[in-house]
Amino acid sequence: MPKDLIIDGKAITVEDGITLLQACELAGAEIPRFCYHERLSIAGNCRMCLVEVQGSPKPIASCAMGVNDLPPNRDNTPKVISTRSATVKKAREGVMEFLLINHPLDCPICDQGGECDLQDQSMGYGAGGSRFAENKRAVEEKYLGPLIKTSMNRCIHCTRCVRFMTEIAGVEELGAIGRGEDMEITTYLERGILSEMSANVNDLCPVGALTHRPWAHNARPWELRKTESIDVMDAVGSAIRIDCRGREVMRILPRNNDAVNEEWISDKTRHVADGLRTQRLDQPYVRKDGRLVPATWEDALAAVAERIGATKPDRMAAIAGPLAGAEEMFALKDLFGRLGASNIDCREDGAKIDPGVGRAGYLFNATIAGIESADVILLIGTNPRIEAAVLNVRIRKRWRQGGLTVGVIGEQADIGYPYDYLGAGGQTLRELADGKHAFAEKLAAAQAPLVIVGAAALARADGRAVLAAAARIAKAASAGKDASVACFNVLHTAASRVAGLDLGFVPKKPATTGVANIVAAAEGGELDVLFLLGSDDIDTARLGKTFVVYQGSHGDAGAHRADVIFPAAAYPEKSATYVNTEGRAQMTARAAFPPGDAREDWTIIRALSPLVGQTLPYDSLPALRAAMYKVAPQLAALDRVTPSSGDALDALAGSKGAVKDEPFSSAVTDFYLTNPIARASAVMAEMSALKAAAGKAKAGLSAAE
Repeated sequence: MPKDLIIDGKAITVEDGITLLQACELAGAEIPRFCYHERLSIAGNCRMCLVEVQGSPKPIASCAMGVNDLPPNRDNTPKVISTRSATVKKAREGVMEFLLINHPLDCPICDQGGECDLQDQSMGYGAGGSRFAENKRAVEEKYLGPLIKTSMNRCIHCTRCVRFMTEIAGVEELGAIGRGEDMEITTYLERGILSEMSANVNDLCPVGALTHRPWAHNARPWELRKTESIDVMDAVGSAIRIDCRGREVMRILPRNNDAVNEEWISDKTRHVADGLRTQRLDQPYVRKDGRLVPATWEDALAAVAERIGATKPDRMAAIAGPLAGAEEMFALKDLFGRLGASNIDCREDGAKIDPGVGRAGYLFNATIAGIESADVILLIGTNPRIEAAVLNVRIRKRWRQGGLTVGVIGEQADIGYPYDYLGAGGQTLRELADGKHAFAEKLAAAQAPLVIVGAAALARADGRAVLAAAARIAKAASAGKDASVACFNVLHTAASRVAGLDLGFVPKKPATTGVANIVAAAEGGELDVLFLLGSDDIDTARLGKTFVVYQGSHGDAGAHRADVIFPAAAYPEKSATYVNTEGRAQMTARAAFPPGDAREDWTIIRALSPLVGQTLPYDSLPALRAAMYKVAPQLAALDRVTPSSGDALDALAGSKGAVKDEPFSSAVTDFYLTNPIARASAVMAEMSALKAAAGKAKAGLSAAE
C-alpha cells in the first residue's frame, strides 16, 4: 500500500517497495551515491547516500532501506526525512573523507577527468581538507583485457563492476579478495575478461579505477562534439552517442533507451571506432589492365553508366549488404526498377524470407522489452550471446527474476544462463512442430511463450520449411492466448535486413530466387553487371567475368573484386534510417564527414541515374524520404514499433516443405569480425585473437580431462 512521507518538509505519497533513496528523488532531493545503481543489486558499500530519519539514532543508508521497512511513528504521522540537515552534511563529509584517504592525487592526468562521479561529489558534498596524513596505499594493476585499463589505486570498492559482470553479463570472472583496506577487485585468473559486454564496467566505475584502454589519454570529454545516433553492428539498434574531435570519431558510448538496449552496448559497438579510420575508401577507382587505379567521380560514374547502358535489364543484379541504410536501398531499387531490372536482394546470407507474406513473418514481434514478460523461450538455430549480445542480456535479466524456462535447438554453447538442450537439428524441430516433443507441453502451458528463430536457420536450403515449422510451433503454443503473433520472433543479425524487406528489396519471386541465384548466374556467365551496395560476404571468387560495381566505405572483399569502386560514407558519417529486428525504425545522425572524396550513398546513386537515362525525381534527402515513406509508411514512424497482422503467421504455418536433419549453426562465427568496419579494427582483431586463444586453451583442457 502507498506510504506517506515528509521529505525536506515536502509531503509525498510513494508506492510500497521502493527504496528510501528513490523516494527522496521522487520528492526532488538529490542523493549522492557511488555503489548504488538502479540496474544492479543493492550493495550498501559506500554509505554516501546517508539521510536523517526521524526517530533513528544515526543516519540511514537510503539505498539499502525500503520505505516499507521504516517503523511507523507512535501517533501514525508520516515519517520525517531530511536530506540536507547539518547531521547529514557532516556524515557525508566524513564518508567522503574516508573515501579519499587512499585516493591518489592524479585528477590532472586521469582519463576519467571531467566525467568522474568522485570529482563531482567531492566538490558538492566533501569538506575542504582531510585529517589523514598517512601514506596512501599502492595496489598492483590488473590485466582485464585489451578493452579495460586499470588504475586500482583509485578503487573505492563500490563493487559495481563485480555486480555487473555477475548479474548482467553473466560472466563470473570478476570478484574481490582480501578484507578491509587490503580488499582488491581482481579476476580469478590472470587473463582478459571474455564477455561481449565487458566494457560497460568502465561506464559504471565512479572513480576512474577502470577506464577505456583503446582511447586512454586521447582526448578530454569537453573537447569532443557529441552526436546521438544508432548502432548498426547488429540488428538490435542500440542507442549510442558518437563523440568526435574534428572529423575523427574518437569514441562511442551508450545512450539510455529502455525499450531497446537500456543503457548497455556490446564491446564491438563501443570499440569499433578505430575501424572507421583504417582501410577506408576515400576516392573512386576504376580497373584498368587488371589493376584498380584512382579515378575522378566523372570517370567512375561514366564507366558504370556505359556498361549499364550496354546491358540488358535481365543481366543486371544488385545485392545490399548488412550496413546499408534504407535511403540508399530505396534509391537503388528505384533506379533498377526504372531500368527494368528486378534481380535485387537484401538477403545477403540467403535467408528464405518472403516479405510478401507480411511483416509478422520476419520481425521480432514480441519486441525486445517484451522478453521480460516471457515464461518459456525456445531458441531455434541461434546463439543470441554473439548474434545480439544486448538482447541476450534481456533474456538473462528475465531468467534472474525466476520462472523462465529456455529450450535450445542447435549448438550447445554458453549463452549466459541455463537452458534445456533439446537437440541439434531438424529432427527435434519436426517433433516439436508435430507436438511430439515434451517441450511442446511446456510451451502450451506457458502464459507468454516465445519462439525465436535465428538468421542462420533461415539461410539454410530448407530455411522456408524451418520458418514454417517455427510458425506452427508458435501457433500451437499461443492457442487461446492474447497477441498470438508475439509468440513468433525472428532474430536478424544484419542492421539493414528489416528495412530492405520493408522496401521490397528482393527479387520478384523471393521464395525461389535470391543471392545464391545471382552468384550462380555470375559464375555461369549469365550476368553482365553486379552492383554491390556494401556487400562483402558473398563468394566473390564465383563472380566470373561479371562487371562488379562496389559501393562501400571500406576496402574489404567486395572492393578487391570490384571493377569500379564508389567510396561511400560509413554510418557515423550520414543520416540514414535503419529498422531493427523488432521493426523499430530509427535514424542515425551525421557525426563526422566522410574522408576524401567519399559521398553519402544515396547521392552517388542519384548522380548515376541521369547518366543511364533514368533521372531519379529527388534532389534532397527530405524529398527522397517523402518518396520512400509512400512505399513503406512504417519507416516514417520513428522509434515506434508498428503492430503486425497475424495473417503472416497463418500463411507461414501453412507452407509446405520438409525440414532436413542437418544440425543448426549460428549465423556468427566470430563476434568481433562480422562486418567491414569491424574487420578493419585493430581492437576487434585483438579481441578476436584473445577469444580464439581462450577457446583453444579450453579445448585443450577438455581433451586432457
